[in-house]
Amino acid sequence: MTKLWGGRFTKKTNPLVEQFTKSIHFDQKLAFCDCWGSMFHIDILKESKLISEQEYKKVHDALHEIAQSVQSGSLKVEESFEDIHSFIQHLVEKKAGDVALKLHTCRSRNDQVVFATKLFCQMQLKHFLILLTDLENVFLKLIKANESVHIPGYTHLQHAIPIRLSDGLMAYVEMLRQDFKRLTYIKDNINLTMGSGALAGTFIDSEHYDKAMSFVSAEIGIVKPSHNSIHTVSDRDFVIEILSALALVGMHLSRLSEDFILWSTKEFDFIDIDESFCTGSSLMPQKKNPDVLELIRGYTGKLYGNLMNVLVIMKGLPLSYNRDMQHDKEPLFDSLNIVENELKILTELIGHIHFKKENIAKQLTDEGLYATDLADYLVQKGVPFKDAHTTIGQLVHYKISSKKELKKMSAAELKKFHPLLTPMVVQKLIDPQHSVDSKKSIKRVVHKPLKSPSRK
Repeated sequence: MTKLWGGRFTKKTNPLVEQFTKSIHFDQKLAFCDCWGSMFHIDILKESKLISEQEYKKVHDALHEIAQSVQSGSLKVEESFEDIHSFIQHLVEKKAGDVALKLHTCRSRNDQVVFATKLFCQMQLKHFLILLTDLENVFLKLIKANESVHIPGYTHLQHAIPIRLSDGLMAYVEMLRQDFKRLTYIKDNINLTMGSGALAGTFIDSEHYDKAMSFVSAEIGIVKPSHNSIHTVSDRDFVIEILSALALVGMHLSRLSEDFILWSTKEFDFIDIDESFCTGSSLMPQKKNPDVLELIRGYTGKLYGNLMNVLVIMKGLPLSYNRDMQHDKEPLFDSLNIVENELKILTELIGHIHFKKENIAKQLTDEGLYATDLADYLVQKGVPFKDAHTTIGQLVHYKISSKKELKKMSAAELKKFHPLLTPMVVQKLIDPQHSVDSKKSIKRVVHKPLKSPSRK
């Protein structure tokens, strides 16, 4: 088995150590990015005259062939190897011969791993930006299809005041836009560097890194020599930032799921979730359960746990590289996988949401929703807000205790609370359209759709 180390050792590695330290069962996700890192590295070796043109071509062709097999899904990874990096080294040796033994010149696995991980993260984040734009697009279609609908707004999960359904849904669009900005910032601030060696750099002049820009760097972005090699090999802030951003995405999707779960209950009955996104009960024949949304809500705990996992791993590590850092991959890959699946399935599910407008309209007959509008009316007529608030509070109490509707109260009853309150005023103000139209402090902006990265 190919190892990237071993000359100093005279004993075989204990099988328990082999099993305990191996990472190929999860870090094989980095195979494609590892190939690209190696292709860039041999550009540097060629520029530095450490390999000839002929040697360069042999190794490059081998790496390119391996990368293509990874992309096509035809590469069969042998999990007997320590990690994906040693496995790819083994494949290059088989394809290119002894010249492959020069591949690791002036490179440490410490530097190799962080480069591959950063490149992998960049590619994944670009994919996530596309998924977020897809989700926003179905939200905007849902909003457009229901732009005339009003619903009760809630605080403390109690009826508060009528709102536009579009405003409620746009709140989640705003969250998605914040997520988009966060992930864009993180992606754009991942610096791809090489030349750190194990921690102290290598004997290759940094100018050769600058000169070695080839098709590889043109495809994956700018690769530069490290400014501080110790920091480069020991830094996992970018992983933590991604896990933090994904935890926030998960929180937003969980809150959305909770609203849709509530809205789908018989108690609310605002929406119908297409049955192709629901499950049934093994005992109760009538059940139609929103399991997808419940699982999204539940997965948020794993996203939070993955973030805390890496934070705790990193909190006490001395400079520079430590093997503990191998454990950043599984939480990272797990969170990326969770959020990717959530974004995909929510995009489909939301595209099949149906709002039950008649049921929503019944909820809007709750006269308590318009108490603030009645108080506002008195304020606009010169009544101090505190007095207006107390007056309408007393009116609501009378409504509840007398079991009378405000709209059916006589002029005499209303005047007991304030002379400005008349049946005509009450009839006008207890109306969802009037209520939402009266709120003028919000300057609604028509956002341009998020600009999705190229899907190539």
